[in-house]
Amino acid sequence: MTLTKGRRFLPSLSLQVLAALALGLIVGAIAQSRGLPGGAETASFIGSLGQLWLNALKMTIVPLVFSLLVTGIASIAGAAHGPGRAGLLAGRALMVFAILIVVATVYAIGAAYGLHAIWPIDPEGGARLIAGAPPSPEGVGPGAPFGEFLKTLAPANPIRAAAEDAILGLVVFAVFFGFAATRLPDRLRLPLVTFFEAVAETMIVIVRWVLMAAPVGVFALALGVGLTAGVGAAGTLAHYVAIVSLATIGITLLCYPLVVAFGKVSLAGFARGVAPAQVVAFSTQSSLASLPVMVERAVDALGVSRPTAGLVLPLAVAVFRITSPVANLGVVIYCAHLFGIEPTMGQLVAAGLTAVLVSIGSVGLPGQISFFVSIAPICIAMGVPLEILPLLLAVEVIPDIFRTVGNVTADMAVARIVEDEVGAPAEPV
Repeated sequence: MTLTKGRRFLPSLSLQVLAALALGLIVGAIAQSRGLPGGAETASFIGSLGQLWLNALKMTIVPLVFSLLVTGIASIAGAAHGPGRAGLLAGRALMVFAILIVVATVYAIGAAYGLHAIWPIDPEGGARLIAGAPPSPEGVGPGAPFGEFLKTLAPANPIRAAAEDAILGLVVFAVFFGFAATRLPDRLRLPLVTFFEAVAETMIVIVRWVLMAAPVGVFALALGVGLTAGVGAAGTLAHYVAIVSLATIGITLLCYPLVVAFGKVSLAGFARGVAPAQVVAFSTQSSLASLPVMVERAVDALGVSRPTAGLVLPLAVAVFRITSPVANLGVVIYCAHLFGIEPTMGQLVAAGLTAVLVSIGSVGLPGQISFFVSIAPICIAMGVPLEILPLLLAVEVIPDIFRTVGNVTADMAVARIVEDEVGAPAEPV
């Protein structure tokens, strides 16, 4: 894939969006008590600006997700079928990636519901936060029986599935399409993959343009919340940050016993080896920026051979994010609790499958792009409205730190586990 792997938002723009959120809530709260110039007409106009910005993001979801999946699968297949030992090593790494992503997805659902049981959303604060949003999901009804859910896995008409936001069926079709494309001869496969890379890059350009207007869009949406809720919604946003961050920290901590059990390295040895890379990840919020330190520490401190580190760690940065399903499902389940939605088993399975499959395509995208591209399809699969996402995007800076630290930790754990499978040197002390 040729997708840009830059840092998330520019730091200044991240601060602008966060400031726009706070300003919108404050201005809305003041207008609530003192009156808004122009009254309902002004409120309606500002709300329309926010909805226009949200719609501009929505319009990229279907082509971007489909294109990312096709190109992502092509890159994974290319790595697994590389020459000789490199292809075998990449195949082992991809197998470990797949197992860990499934484990993380199951963990994500359990952790999200467990955290909400221990520390539930304040009903009053939650009501304030969604006061400006639609009371029910648009175009999504109550959960269908599990048998009906199974039928949606293979859409009879992929075009209609895209038009009707039947996102899981579309994702499944994209996965089959991507794997089928890898079986074509080079003269047909390369132009096809290049076409979808171009579509994905074009959509990303559009999303970047839309995100440049994020301070205006978030301000408009936050002002609507402030008009009806005052600044009381801020407490719920802080609760959201804490819940998602705790879930992400949990999957990071699980990497330690996993690498001890399967990588045959001591707990203290792994903790010492990974710590410098975690510091870089915490400060840069970028797995790519952490890669040089990851390679160095994997070789010098964890006993990973340089060929293994040089292949597995870049591959991990390119196609693997263990925190993606954890944080993304955490966001969607939080939104479901906010709106009082009780997902059926079929919807939870659909959301989990979507989280796993979409994570393949969204890896390597800048954070604010991947936030919406990864989470919106899961919301649609679970029947959760999207309107609250821009407000959550504005506070994504903090959970994103823990996402990156978790990804770097898991990448180094996988490098050690794969090294042990192919014959590791003596355990580091």
